Amino acid sequence: MGKGLTGKRVALAASRKTEEMTSLIEKQGGTCIVRPLQGTVFLADKQIEPALQTFVKQGADWALFTTGIGTNTLLDTARNLDIEEQFLQVLQDASIATRGYKTVAALKKIGIKPDAVDEDGTTQGLIQALKKEDFSGKKVMVQLHGISAPPLIDFLEEKGADVLQILPYQHIPPEEETVHTLTLEIINREVDAVCFTTAIQVHSLFQYAKENEYLEQLLDSFEQDVLAVAVGKVTAEGMKENEMTRLLSPDLERMGAMIIELSRYYEAGRIILRACRLVRGTSYQSVF
Repeated sequence: MGKGLTGKRVALAASRKTEEMTSLIEKQGGTCIVRPLQGTVFLADKQIEPALQTFVKQGADWALFTTGIGTNTLLDTARNLDIEEQFLQVLQDASIATRGYKTVAALKKIGIKPDAVDEDGTTQGLIQALKKEDFSGKKVMVQLHGISAPPLIDFLEEKGADVLQILPYQHIPPEEETVHTLTLEIINREVDAVCFTTAIQVHSLFQYAKENEYLEQLLDSFEQDVLAVAVGKVTAEGMKENEMTRLLSPDLERMGAMIIELSRYYEAGRIILRACRLVRGTSYQSVF
């Protein structure tokens, strides 16, 4: 395979492992610009204590866990508040649903086996796993993951659940100047592709676009000229929630695999173009 990113300008929305990804993009012949759209994560211990106390005191019919780190944070916080035993008892008495294999692993360590598990690591997968359940009048605790999850919360409330949301860690918004710069680069077609490594990065970009009346232009750029690349299914789900329909994602959910998949995509496009030019009279509209 040749250097598929030759002549391509790729933006990274990530804030982690950017040096490694930059190096890989350059080895594939591309130019990399780093535009981190994910602010610093901090644990909201004081903010979650009242909600955790309420959960332990009132109990729940269902407890939904969406990340491994969030599950461990709730357990650690319960331990620090000297309510770990009560917290575990509430979990033992409740039905449990999980999203993602890391969450399942975190619960397994404390002897909890989920009653419902997603099939693909996404929020929509979790919703599908719960569609047949009766939540009418049921108390449901939902451990969120850095941002709110409107589709999941809406689903539960529409089925009549009394939902308690607990957000054990939060994301500080990215620098507005960075989001503004990348938004204009996308709209003006100054980048060929944007690589996203978390759904929060996607939501940060689109939240800014909505608030500043760039949404239509942003969606048009992604639909026509700028390729959106997701590191995995959860990030791709965030794109679809923001009405993005043209995107690329590797089967292996790793940052390196994402860059290689992007390189192969453009290389395949060049091969098709060269083949079409060999056929006299052929007209080919490239999306590459």
